[in-house]
Amino acid sequence: MKCPVCHQDNDRVVDTRTSDDGSVIRRRRECCNCGKRFTTFERVEVTSIQVVKNDGHRVPFDREKLRCGLERACWKRPVSADQITTLIAQVEGDVNSTFYSEVSSRFIGERAMSYLRELDQVAYVRFASVYLCFSDVRDFTQELDDMMNKSRHKLPTPDKSQRKK
Repeated sequence: MKCPVCHQDNDRVVDTRTSDDGSVIRRRRECCNCGKRFTTFERVEVTSIQVVKNDGHRVPFDREKLRCGLERACWKRPVSADQITTLIAQVEGDVNSTFYSEVSSRFIGERAMSYLRELDQVAYVRFASVYLCFSDVRDFTQELDDMMNKSRHKLPTPDKSQRKK
């Protein structure tokens, strides 16, 4: 692996870790020439899945494009880079396990929104506003109303020992 600083191909692995789901290996390396440390990631290369856009054209699946959109949605939110990486791995895993050669952009967006909704609701609304093309405030309020109704149904009713007296 070439050092990103001095471009020499002489390094040693300092630390190796796998991701939570085991699909990625993270390696910390140290250049033997200049002493700088850098990180590399190793993942299984799968056959390139084509994303079918709404207008019908096809582009290769790009996890970095998904990362960019998620990072924008999670900007200044309590969501770590590791959580975003895990979310991307979940979406990518869903795509690879469900589709062989082509997937619709709609499927990717909906999967990302479903995972993001569980992770951070503000980031979810931000992502949804772009993905679903909200045109005015009514679209936001409709989505927020839907979220509030769904979260009310999920709230457990406190038992007698938890109620205020």
